[in-house]
Amino acid sequence: MTTSTGAPAAPRIPEAVHRRRWAILAVLMLSLLIVVLDNSILNVAIKTISTPDPVGLGATQSELEWAINSYTLVFAGLLFTAGLLGDRLGRKKVLLFGLAVFGIGSALAAESGSPVELIIFRALMGLGSAFVMPATLAILMNVFERDEQPKAIGIWAGGVGLAIAIGPITGGVLLDHFWWGSVFLINVPIVIIAIALMTFIVPDSRDPKPGRIDLVGVLLSVVGLVLLVYGIIKGGQLADFTDPAVLATAGAGLVVLIGFVLYEKRSDHPSVDITYFKNKVFSAAISAIALVFFALMGVTFFSVFYTQSVRGYSPLQTGLLMLPLAAAQIIFSPRARLVVDRFGVKATCTGGMLLIAAMLAAFMILDADTPIWILEVIFFLMGTGMAHIMTPTSVVIMQALPREKAGSASALSNTFRQVGGALGIAVLGSVLSSAYRNGIEDKLSLLPPGLRHTAGESIEATLGVAGTLGDKGKVLVGAANDSFLDAMHTTALCGAIVALIGAIVVALFLPGKPPAQVSGAAETDEQPVSATIGTD
Repeated sequence: MTTSTGAPAAPRIPEAVHRRRWAILAVLMLSLLIVVLDNSILNVAIKTISTPDPVGLGATQSELEWAINSYTLVFAGLLFTAGLLGDRLGRKKVLLFGLAVFGIGSALAAESGSPVELIIFRALMGLGSAFVMPATLAILMNVFERDEQPKAIGIWAGGVGLAIAIGPITGGVLLDHFWWGSVFLINVPIVIIAIALMTFIVPDSRDPKPGRIDLVGVLLSVVGLVLLVYGIIKGGQLADFTDPAVLATAGAGLVVLIGFVLYEKRSDHPSVDITYFKNKVFSAAISAIALVFFALMGVTFFSVFYTQSVRGYSPLQTGLLMLPLAAAQIIFSPRARLVVDRFGVKATCTGGMLLIAAMLAAFMILDADTPIWILEVIFFLMGTGMAHIMTPTSVVIMQALPREKAGSASALSNTFRQVGGALGIAVLGSVLSSAYRNGIEDKLSLLPPGLRHTAGESIEATLGVAGTLGDKGKVLVGAANDSFLDAMHTTALCGAIVALIGAIVVALFLPGKPPAQVSGAAETDEQPVSATIGTD
């Protein structure tokens, strides 16, 4: 990420756009804030939504997972296509479209009358988000020169940390004063403000030579990703990845994606140039993003139940407890480039991965009365590790492709992140569910047969049944807490192993510290002149 001091031979960006680049970045971060804010708000609302009517919707654990994963399924399936459409039709246009759809989906989700309706409207929100995420990073790459891109991406990544900080606290305040649907309705005014600012401040850009649209490739990528992610989610829901339906669906997705790769290699107008993946650095950076989100998404899911169900904290208190995770990202994401300049991408990302692995393993020491400051330290160090992975790998990925393909690069990065996150929720959620049921099963033998299966689904289900038993239920509460803690420890260990695998990948394939460049040397920027960009 070290840059030379030489200047490009000619300006790549219109001066009018260059002058307002930081204002453009602020508007793009507001768009990003909406998407990330919604998911972080939902994390603290999970327990409330699982509470029976009239407080919540009475959603089961599997319905809660689908409320999260219906969004992920549509998001991951359409990200790549949305990035391609942005490159061709104009990134500002698809971003405005995505924000509008997301806002409508949020308003509908707030008025859901059942878990099924919530799942459907969350999917609509995922559709909007798929058009927002690739466009924000693609526009950023087109309004900043190459030497400023690492700093801009660092600030952009810090915006993710800010959203993670604001989300749980906002969700906690809303749940303390309003009904559960307010956590979705809050998105609507933010969307309106973002659309208004974007219309006047953000320029449009596109690939000046997009060629023909690769309809076959687009169709194969959507079908393949949807089938694969659906199979993963279904396996987690059933807690059985050997189920024939799971194997058939995920296997079909893999077959279709292999067909996509083979087709793209032979196409004279491919959606994505498969030869980019021959670059070990590019492939390792994308793999690192997928692996870190695999580990972290599973942890986020079970940590909410640990703080609220086991420790008894309110949604607002849970949001405040997650502040260190976000604060670390806000602090370190913009500064990660300085660490890379000194130590190189390989050392920075390997250190970040090892730190995350150690903190995941540290969850194994948590129990029902562990001093809460220990959890705060774990969250802060996890956020520190994440900041030193996301910023360097994002820069590597975005600078590996020509500037006019920024939408495709951003979509690839986000697709791998979402598939990794879906895997994390499905696989680690499956481990959590299976371990919890195995631990609590023998304690449920005194319950009527009809209640045993329901009570064993999750700690919330067990506590709900215990609440109906009066004094007799107190023994069941203690057993539920013990079983959940054992299941959480097992799940955290699995996440730590995945993070260690990520550390090995980045240590082997990401570049080390580059040799010092000669002062005044000419810049060697392989990216073509900036894509067509308007000043609006």
